[in-house]
Amino acid sequence: MDLTYTDEEEEFRARLRAWLGKALPALPPKPSPGDWPGRRAYDMGWQRALYDAGYAGLHWPADAGGRGATPTQHLIFLEETERAGAPYVGAGFVGLLHAGPTIAAEGTAEQRARWLPSILRGDEVWCQGFSEPGAGSDLASLRTRAVRDGDAYVVTGSKIWTSHAEVADWCELLVRTEPVSASVPKHRGITWLAMPMDASGVTVRPLRTLAGSTEFAEVFLDEVRVPVANRVGAENDGWRVTMVTLSFERGTAFVGEVVACRRVLGELAREARANGRWDDPCLRRGLGRLSAEFRALWRLTQWNVSEAQRSGGVPGIGGSVFKLRYSHARQELYDTAADVLGSDALDLSREWTLDRLSSLSYTIAAGTSQIQHDIVAERILGLPKGR
Repeated sequence: MDLTYTDEEEEFRARLRAWLGKALPALPPKPSPGDWPGRRAYDMGWQRALYDAGYAGLHWPADAGGRGATPTQHLIFLEETERAGAPYVGAGFVGLLHAGPTIAAEGTAEQRARWLPSILRGDEVWCQGFSEPGAGSDLASLRTRAVRDGDAYVVTGSKIWTSHAEVADWCELLVRTEPVSASVPKHRGITWLAMPMDASGVTVRPLRTLAGSTEFAEVFLDEVRVPVANRVGAENDGWRVTMVTLSFERGTAFVGEVVACRRVLGELAREARANGRWDDPCLRRGLGRLSAEFRALWRLTQWNVSEAQRSGGVPGIGGSVFKLRYSHARQELYDTAADVLGSDALDLSREWTLDRLSSLSYTIAAGTSQIQHDIVAERILGLPKGR
């Protein structure tokens, strides 16, 4: 694979860099971490600016409302926005990186026309209603049930760790439409729904994380009516659709964060030189190893994005390799940040301290490392399933 940039791609980089130079100084002040309505407005305002400038959904196919950009242009966009310190997707994470791509790949023409433009414009925010108190890593054990009643499903149950539920308009929701039995294994009988968060019977209870933020919530569903027209894919075929969603979550959703980690690594080196920690050869060796690690992850990112483009836009199981290694590398990065900061690593006002607390979740979120090991072993290496 040719990893160099063409003249046309460098021209794209120059145009984007020039636009960022004008757009970023015009942004309003960033709201406090705990102000989720404010953060939604800020994040969606930036998304609208990207949309108006022609950079929203850059890598989405044109028939899904995107720009049909090449994988390399997508990667240049990530490099340049991170280099310039542009806002990340924030509250738009689920819609832009999970639900939107899933609807683009699996939705009907009517569903694509209804939801994709509003996601790209920043008009609507999505949350993820997958995990349940008894169905986290073993997601197929979910018990939230949906009973067909005419042209609607009546949904009852609960979800946990629902990302951005506090400010979301829609939820990508997994429900059980057929109970598990001797003839129906748990991976069948699941359906993927788009649920309006303002529907009667939806209760949201924010959860406070170790870092003090509330980007997750519990969601309780008491006979919530969801139109059958909001079903993405066939009834009882939701597990297959979910695998599409998870392939985006693991394969391409974190690519911008790899660029951010490479930037943080450079900042750590500068901080270590300034505070004297650079004299420690073990620390220097650790920083050098992490630099090689993130360079390799960036090359893997390039490969995964290119493979997704060649396979119709849906990432393959190589995303599990990336997600597995990235999760641990991110934790190692912020453990190293604590070594650089010394006693200041206990100061919660330091950005790296909060990032270190947040990094602890990465080996759990989007599929635990244990699950990713199983996927790599069974689907890539061809090893037998464990009993």
